[in-house]
Amino acid sequence: MWTPDIMAGNSIVGAGGGSDGQETQDQANFVTTTDNQGVLDLWRGPWPGILRCNIILQKVPGMAISETVKNRVLGEAYFLRAQYYFILVRFFGDVPLVLNPVEPGDDLRPFRTPKAEVYNQIITDFTKAVELLPSRESYSGTDVGRASKGAAEGMLAKVHLTLGNWQKVVEHCNNVTALGYALNPSYASNFDPTDKNTVESLFEIQYTSNAGYDFWSNENQASWLSTFTGPRGSDMVAGGWGWNQPTQEFIDAYEPGDQRKDVTVFYQGCPQFDGKDYQKSYSMTNYNLRKFLVSKSISPSYDNSPMNFPVLRYADVLLMKAEALNELGKTTEAESPLNDVRNRAGLPSVTGLSKEAFREKVLHERRMELAFEGQRWFDLIRVNNGQYAIDFLHSIGKSNMSQKYLLFPIPQKERDANPNLTQNPGY
Repeated sequence: MWTPDIMAGNSIVGAGGGSDGQETQDQANFVTTTDNQGVLDLWRGPWPGILRCNIILQKVPGMAISETVKNRVLGEAYFLRAQYYFILVRFFGDVPLVLNPVEPGDDLRPFRTPKAEVYNQIITDFTKAVELLPSRESYSGTDVGRASKGAAEGMLAKVHLTLGNWQKVVEHCNNVTALGYALNPSYASNFDPTDKNTVESLFEIQYTSNAGYDFWSNENQASWLSTFTGPRGSDMVAGGWGWNQPTQEFIDAYEPGDQRKDVTVFYQGCPQFDGKDYQKSYSMTNYNLRKFLVSKSISPSYDNSPMNFPVLRYADVLLMKAEALNELGKTTEAESPLNDVRNRAGLPSVTGLSKEAFREKVLHERRMELAFEGQRWFDLIRVNNGQYAIDFLHSIGKSNMSQKYLLFPIPQKERDANPNLTQNPGY
């Protein structure tokens, strides 16, 4: 989920150069074909989770367990199924909508469901999750980090943001605020592997170190990000394969005084990391990603980083509310949530902008606040029916970008196995 930031122009693959990460290079250069392995991985990734959710939703209602546990488990299943489909529909458009476990003898060749119906189901599932899930405060010990009522409310805001349902966005953002979420005083606190699931976190992928699973197996429970994105050849972190190297254009987008820069990226002369100086020679662009790196004192080998990955933070909720209020013509009211995020980053408040200028400002703020968290690509393609993405990517030299590439192709391997799957236009 972090590689679309490379497509979105925040960074390049980097890595070892040459053909290393060729599938992601092709995606970022907009020459993706139907045999792209990265696209196949993204297509196949959610379906086992959807199956497990469907089994839970079919079997748990009849189980003799407490209503409290039953509701929580069902709420988690609705939440996760919606989450998986939200990933699929934004990357691929129409996708098969499978809401029951597939049994032996069932038709294993479903047709694609129009994306409008998929979005309706996503909204239905997240809404049921809101009804069934407890608040995050009800969790303790090893249960901390489970899906909660606030997480489902926040994801409903995100879905309605994608669809342009601005009043709904505001309503769900207000519901999140009423549940007690807040910004961390420090931006860096969101990326501290020793202090996870903070007051700003609505939902994050839970990782652990030393779980006893092999890094390359399906059972791995440690994060890959520090290993993949640590500066190559630097010995700054365990692993350090140099993926996701920020571009000069992205670096230049930081406003003077933005405190997020030193948390997010490495540059020549930046503050030390774990007592080590950064050298621009570590990168093809002179820059590396810093945000998700874990010191060797915490993660001494490449396969045990405990750093969580954020799916949704309260800063995102504030920026969604600001954008939605502006689109509703309430630009003055929209300044407050936008400025909350800017002020936390050490930046001055903005005021008096036109509706159009405010829209650009909030999209810029989303880019810098949520950089490398897997949000930028989806922000680009949802604005002005994708034309915003095409125009921006052309402006940074990605001339191959066209309407076709707003969606990935349906992998040919999947179409060979299921002839009922149609292909997206242009592929």
